Amino acid sequence: MTSKINTMARSFQRSPLALAILVLLAEEPMHPYRMQQLIKERGKDLVINVQRRASLYQTIQRLLRAGLIAVKETSREENRPERTVYELTEQGLETARDWLTSMLSKPKEEFPEFPAALSLLPLLEVGEVLRCLEEREAALAEKLSSLDTILREAGAVLPRLFLLEIEYLHAMLKTEVNWVRSLIDDMRSGRITWDREWLRGYADSGGGDD
Repeated sequence: MTSKINTMARSFQRSPLALAILVLLAEEPMHPYRMQQLIKERGKDLVINVQRRASLYQTIQRLLRAGLIAVKETSREENRPERTVYELTEQGLETARDWLTSMLSKPKEEFPEFPAALSLLPLLEVGEVLRCLEEREAALAEKLSSLDTILREAGAVLPRLFLLEIEYLHAMLKTEVNWVRSLIDDMRSGRITWDREWLRGYADSGGGDD
């Protein structure tokens, strides 16, 4: 049985949410609702998706089957649903430390949507792309302003240690806003443009082929 659990733990597909659950349970045993509350109260929901409670419960069940957490107790208060309190196992703590060191030290190859869309721009016309980018720039600028506020207000009461993920998001977002604005400028000025005739001519000339 122990061997089977060890195998399941090693093959567990890690995720930010699974790591957050393990780290919270390293603080103290708690029930799922408390986990979700703490993730939101601490602002970790900016980097960990807990919008769907079903995902939280599914991840908890997977961690339980893998032997990384265990049921500590169940209780039922009057007129309320039964609550299950979970605790971290020794293997869960070891796994959390392994995941954390790996996530910090090894860049993971990810495939976000935006770069993929950029690689396929010519399907759309220039004006349509320009409108999309202007819409994106406005949304990014609004989000950046929101992060500015969080950093200013939370930075006044919290040590920098607890705001590092917000700093990272802010830096990445600011870079993207500036880059999108430069692309919009280049498209408005005509420094970057295309149409079907230009694309056909480029393809006929062997552009892009070795």
